[in-house]
Amino acid sequence: MTVREGEARRAAVLGSPIAHSLSPVLHRAAYEELGLADWTYDRFEVDEAALPGFIEKLGPEWAGLSLTMPLKRAVIPLLDEISDTAASVEAVNTVVFTEDGRRLGDNTDIPGMVEALREHGIDRVESAAILGAGATASSALAALSRICEGEVVVYVRSAARAAEMREWGKRLDVEVRTEDWDDAAQALRAPLVIATTPAGTTDALTSAVPERPATLFDVLYEPWPTNLAARWSAYGGAVVSGLDLLVHQAVLQVEQMTGHAPAPLAAMRAAGERGLTRA
Repeated sequence: MTVREGEARRAAVLGSPIAHSLSPVLHRAAYEELGLADWTYDRFEVDEAALPGFIEKLGPEWAGLSLTMPLKRAVIPLLDEISDTAASVEAVNTVVFTEDGRRLGDNTDIPGMVEALREHGIDRVESAAILGAGATASSALAALSRICEGEVVVYVRSAARAAEMREWGKRLDVEVRTEDWDDAAQALRAPLVIATTPAGTTDALTSAVPERPATLFDVLYEPWPTNLAARWSAYGGAVVSGLDLLVHQAVLQVEQMTGHAPAPLAAMRAAGERGLTRA
């Protein structure tokens, strides 16, 4: 993308609910650090029904959009092209508008997960476990397809979810085994545990944290730390947080939307930490 210097550009995050999104904090910090004084980044409450009309009304000043739930799949028919990464999980969290008016979709959650793990020294793992089977779990599985050498065990609450995760495994060329959520305590002994469940869901597993835990990637960032992450850290295990993921995926979005690389990771992380403190 060619950035038109000195011209006011716009970007925003869309979703529902959206009021507590940290994306504006991260992107604005990047713009400030990069000297993009004419760039703005906002948030808009937009659901699936309103999305087509919202996008159609955007003018040439728009550089890109960040998308959160429930729009990551709904946006796909509205785009001219999506990346292989986005297609692999049928989810787009990043839209870039080109100068010739094309709408390009990508998924930065997946490489964001990989980069967040790499930052904590995790480049390869022999096996892994995923807690949960929603949309974030499929992105986690896609990230693991890049770094996991062996089996991924996914702990789920229903047979339908189990079948979905096994199907994702086939599509992503990952060896997936599913187990019932009642046995989720077993997951905590894996070399890498990725918790993708809503707040409070893993609280009951806290007492099952082993004495020498390996690495936990908990995708939540508020409230933080989760009870599971706090116990994990207390026992000396490595913890990757949802803020790590949020920052790394936002770094990739900033680079795509602005054309400036590398994006200022440290400044964006500091802004995110301040944002959480004020929340």
